[in-house]
Amino acid sequence: MSHDPNAPRFRVRPPANWVNDPNGPFRWRDRYHLFYQHNPHAPVHADIHWGHASSPDLARWEHHPIALTPTPGGPDEAGCWSGCVVDDEGVPTAVYTGIDRRHTGLGAICLARAADPDDPALTEWRPSPTPVVAGPPAGLDVVMFRDPFVFRHAGRRWALVGAGHADGTPSVLLYDCDDLADWRFAGVLLDGNDPVAVDAFGDKAVGWECPQLFATPGGEWVLVVSLWDGDPVSTGYLTGKLSVVGDGDLRFAARTGGPLDHGRDFYAPAVLQEPGRALMWGWSWESRAPADVERAGWAGVLTAPRVVDVHPDGALRVVPAPELDALRAPRPFVTAPGAGTRLPDAYDLTVTARAVTTVRLGEALALRLDPAEGALTIRSAARPAPVEVRTPPGGELTVRVLVDGSLYEVFADDRATVTERIHRRPGEAPELSVEGSEATVRGWGLTPPALN
Repeated sequence: MSHDPNAPRFRVRPPANWVNDPNGPFRWRDRYHLFYQHNPHAPVHADIHWGHASSPDLARWEHHPIALTPTPGGPDEAGCWSGCVVDDEGVPTAVYTGIDRRHTGLGAICLARAADPDDPALTEWRPSPTPVVAGPPAGLDVVMFRDPFVFRHAGRRWALVGAGHADGTPSVLLYDCDDLADWRFAGVLLDGNDPVAVDAFGDKAVGWECPQLFATPGGEWVLVVSLWDGDPVSTGYLTGKLSVVGDGDLRFAARTGGPLDHGRDFYAPAVLQEPGRALMWGWSWESRAPADVERAGWAGVLTAPRVVDVHPDGALRVVPAPELDALRAPRPFVTAPGAGTRLPDAYDLTVTARAVTTVRLGEALALRLDPAEGALTIRSAARPAPVEVRTPPGGELTVRVLVDGSLYEVFADDRATVTERIHRRPGEAPELSVEGSEATVRGWGLTPPALN
């Protein structure tokens, strides 16, 4: 791993070079597996493989050999792009976007199976020589087609594929894939003309990437999409109802929605549906210049795992996975408001405000908490405008901040997240300042958890 103080140490990223979208979070034989888009040769977005790490507890991660490599002459010869991993009759199976040399934004849906399902590390994968879906369905004038996501509902297996149409309309396409070798196009699940989607996302996106769909413990469904308008920009969610219609196809009726993350450095999240909860990881890209990235030798990081659910009003509920508490040092480095506390390179900080409170994390980032107004304002020295987050007004507002090197993840109560990248200058030693007459503060440095 890099010794760059800006390099995250506790989040998933390869030892060097490029990482982007998380792919295929998967639980197998009591171990979490997380794959990701990876260029093993340079810190740039090219030559995309699937990197691979696994963990027994979401806190300790072990890196494994590259899982998927482009096949010369195959449907993925120009890149193994985003997708998911599922259990197919006892065999872990990657379902991913293959890109050939002639692609113009249209991918193929490819499969790769674990060579030895009894290998706890799932080290070796065998790609199928031909795609299960060679391209988008005829007659829809699709100009963007990628990022399959497989899920189960009503006793069958289904898949979503992100799409964009020639007229500029984004959509999520639906497939019946109960047999992973035999896919049937089942229509457009939702598109950008849906009034709830327009209200939640606006109308600038021309494609919806990386669609994810999961059920909450309360029975609501959540559709997550990454909003593409020529560059990766932002993410959104819709909550609603998933029902069986007609001859057994599915319909998603959106109830409400909004931004998935309010920050400027979060994209392409991937979801793992577990019994009783759903976990989510996102990709956080670099906010520094390409020349600085090249000198550093690494680019990108995956966020901390987040538990995602829905409040009764349909708003998303997002909190850090409780397993992350295992990374806290035995004793806190701060227990009260004040100024002048040196911040470690990686920490977990909680501030509860009962009146207007200002939190400064060095000179680069400042948070203003106003519980009576239900307002959180985040100002970054590297950004021209602040990020504004609203929460229900009340007697107090709690903000939890997870910092790992240059990765800053802010959780406002359990209703909003803000992901930002802030790179320290050489020799900079940031200090914590909390100014508020009725604030409580507690923060821990992060340490590798002890082995059991």
